[in-house]
Amino acid sequence: MDGIIGVLGLLPLLLEGVCCQGVYAPPTVRIVHSGHACNVEEERYSERVYTIREGETLELTCLVTGHPRPQIRWTKTAGSVSDRFQDSSVFNETLHIAKIQRHQGGRYYCKAENGLGSPAIKSIRVDVYYLDDPVVTVHQSIGEAKEQFYYERTVFLRCVANSNPPVRYSWHRGRDVLSQGSDKGIEIYEPFFTQGETKILKLKNLRPKDYANYSCLASVRNVCGIPDRRVVFRLTNRTASPSIKLLVEDPVVVNPGQTVSLVCITTGGEPPPTLTWTSGSDALPEKSMMKDGTLTLPAISSEDAGVYSCVASNNVGNPAKKSTTIIVRALKKGRFWITPDPYHNDDNIQIGREVKISCQVEATPPEELVFSWLKNGRTLRSSERMVITQTDPDISPGTTNLDIIDLKFTDFGTYTCVASLRNGGIPEISIDVNISSTTVPPNLTVPRGKSPLVVREGETVELECLVSGKPKPIILWTRADKEAPMPDGSMQMESYDGILRIVNVSREMTGSYRCQTSQYNGFNVKPREAVVELIVQYPPTVEPAFKEIRQALGRTVSMSCRVLRAHPSRVLRYEWRLGSRVLHSGHFDQRDETEYAVRSLVREGYGEYTCDIINEAGAGHCTFLVTGKAHPPEFYYDTYSPLWQNRPRVYGYKLQWTQMNPNAVDRIMAYRLGIRQTGQQRWWEQEIPVDGPIQTGELITYNLTELIRPEAYEVRLTPITRSGEGDSAIRLITYSAPINPHLREFHCSFEEEPICMFIQDKNDDFDWTRHSAATRDTKYTPNTGPNGDRTGSKQGFYMYIETSRPRREGDQARLVSPTFNVAPKNPYGITNPPVYCFGFYYHMYGKHIGTLNAYLRQKGQTTSDGPVWSLSGNQGERWRLAKVNIHPTSSFQVVFEGVRGPGIEGDIAIDDVTLEEGECQNPPSNPERTAAPPRIIHIWLLLVTLAFTLFR
Repeated sequence: MDGIIGVLGLLPLLLEGVCCQGVYAPPTVRIVHSGHACNVEEERYSERVYTIREGETLELTCLVTGHPRPQIRWTKTAGSVSDRFQDSSVFNETLHIAKIQRHQGGRYYCKAENGLGSPAIKSIRVDVYYLDDPVVTVHQSIGEAKEQFYYERTVFLRCVANSNPPVRYSWHRGRDVLSQGSDKGIEIYEPFFTQGETKILKLKNLRPKDYANYSCLASVRNVCGIPDRRVVFRLTNRTASPSIKLLVEDPVVVNPGQTVSLVCITTGGEPPPTLTWTSGSDALPEKSMMKDGTLTLPAISSEDAGVYSCVASNNVGNPAKKSTTIIVRALKKGRFWITPDPYHNDDNIQIGREVKISCQVEATPPEELVFSWLKNGRTLRSSERMVITQTDPDISPGTTNLDIIDLKFTDFGTYTCVASLRNGGIPEISIDVNISSTTVPPNLTVPRGKSPLVVREGETVELECLVSGKPKPIILWTRADKEAPMPDGSMQMESYDGILRIVNVSREMTGSYRCQTSQYNGFNVKPREAVVELIVQYPPTVEPAFKEIRQALGRTVSMSCRVLRAHPSRVLRYEWRLGSRVLHSGHFDQRDETEYAVRSLVREGYGEYTCDIINEAGAGHCTFLVTGKAHPPEFYYDTYSPLWQNRPRVYGYKLQWTQMNPNAVDRIMAYRLGIRQTGQQRWWEQEIPVDGPIQTGELITYNLTELIRPEAYEVRLTPITRSGEGDSAIRLITYSAPINPHLREFHCSFEEEPICMFIQDKNDDFDWTRHSAATRDTKYTPNTGPNGDRTGSKQGFYMYIETSRPRREGDQARLVSPTFNVAPKNPYGITNPPVYCFGFYYHMYGKHIGTLNAYLRQKGQTTSDGPVWSLSGNQGERWRLAKVNIHPTSSFQVVFEGVRGPGIEGDIAIDDVTLEEGECQNPPSNPERTAAPPRIIHIWLLLVTLAFTLFR
């Protein structure tokens, strides 16, 4: 907490206003990776290819420059629907895909835009590598109706494995490697149509020794660390393709609710086949259970009906497949209709004429359907005047007809059609039809006042058609004015009471609706129909729905509200309000918009203006927020050398920003600066005064000092005008070791745990240790190692090698720096390589001191020319300074190597490592130092940049 107070209480910070032309810049973008890459290489046209193994984590980060800060969006070409990922609009966004799958490979695009110039786009192709287990299938050259592989038969073993990159195959018989030409009885070849993905082993005229274990080895040559995959197949004289038998009838006819078991057994095949069940093109029902080839379907329903297939496979020949059909018995959807004398085109039932009663049901299976007829509850049999016709599939499946010839008064009564399935088990369906003098054809009308119907959007409406007649038919509703679906999505809806109910009616439902009689449950005569008009009113739709207007005092503000659509389209009136106060109202003329202007804005004129445009259905609202708040500042992320180090415990940061639209509102008089450590709750604030007006594009600089290393800070900046505080902008300041490309220097005192991104060499014998205070144990090693860091502080840290047991003489510990990138300053100028001064403090005290070496490791070089600095033996109980000029020609690292001497009193320590551009000034004399001579070659003028310092 004292550190925070020091940061914020002692902020005698500098304020600089710099008008910097060209601060606003279009975006640039590049893609970096931090996941489990096997390889990253450049392709043509600078496209990068990122290779990753399936199941690893993909991380791609889009790094941008430009001001205002560009927004970033990741997109991907192709890819299935399940592979889509959310677009991102957060700058420096990292695309993270855990456990990447093969279908997620492809080209990924990073797009950055900030409204200036064209968007910047970079792409990277992600290639996902994988190797599946190979599969061996076996075939005979002679028809596979034979059960066994007899002698003098030719056999083919085919090996296939899915992979990326393409797989290579090798065949083995037992422990022997098989190759083309090694055995006259075999051939190994690749069919041209497989495009290199398949290898076939051909065994010609089987010999006794050909009956053996064959293994196929699939390999992608350890690319991406993917190991080889192997599969073994045993070929014997009993090897045979599978055969199966179903122990069920076909079809299987069951009643709903029953449990069905489908039994499948193997009757042949070596090796023993594997049995699976499939259901048509769909998956098996979730409730199904399979065990030892038996598929069980408990409590079966009509939805479970269909074709079920048992499939047996042992990779020999073709899989065996047998199928059966499950039929679930059912009766449903009983209907009837009455047809008056069809020969005289009658609409009425008349004595002396013919009348037909038809009855229809849906039956499964249809061949089990049985009909019977009753009259007034008594069984009716077919006769000359009462002709009963059972189901006639040529006319209407599942239908029975009763024709009454020469209708007599005694024929009036109730006729009952009864439908059932043979063998029972399913409840029968009975339908009563009354034939009497009161049986009359239907009539259809729309009640008075029910058309047109005017309702408001969102209400519930009932369209009604009155139907008379006996019996009453089913009413069918459709759209009459256009080919459009009904409210439930279907093209036609049925109603038994003549009412169509629509809940939450929408404006799209406006139009004409036709109701008409159906032949079902009524007379089979020419349909009667009527039309109901539905008018859905809705309030005006207006624009803008919301708009923010920022304006300074004394200026003019104009607002306009426009009608896009409304029903009724005759808009009654408009009303402008500020808060609850009415400013202006009126009626529309021929125009479709209304305007309101404030001639000279005063402080009381700030607020929320609303324009209500009102019709019979309600009001549409345009809202305008007029404010004098300043726009938020725009932080400048491309600041030249933003981070520097004042003292070992603190760092400073150069905060820079421009002001968005500074002239839109009153002059900004000050900024309120808030700062807090990340994760803390309390903000510390102070005001930064501003002298004079801020210009568009003016770069404002404010130096933050006394920031505690290595803490990160959240900074909030709020502009202040005479109208009050404007919108704030927040950014994060991250400490990232005192590595700064623009300062052209590197300094590391090992005070923080990340030790300036130094890493331990994985190929050495032991590690360097970070430590503070004395390293020695005075009881055992009283005469070795430092008592504190280079400054003498017991709290300061340094790195040293611990030479106590189990270390042995000659053991090496290597500490490797981060990579420093060397980039050309002038691509057309050829000059000598730049020189850098590499410096550090060392402590080599003890009678068993070994050797301290410093190496220059350059990119692309596997060997070193020897140390650039080396020293051996006891140098006394004090810290000494070493400096040496180095001449790198490519990206490089520096390596500290500590070599253990002959005993335990040999601790070597280092501290305050520096790297500066230019030759060393006043290097210390050290007669025992041996330095490698600089290599002078012609190279472009290089500028040092450090790869991993990217400040956001």
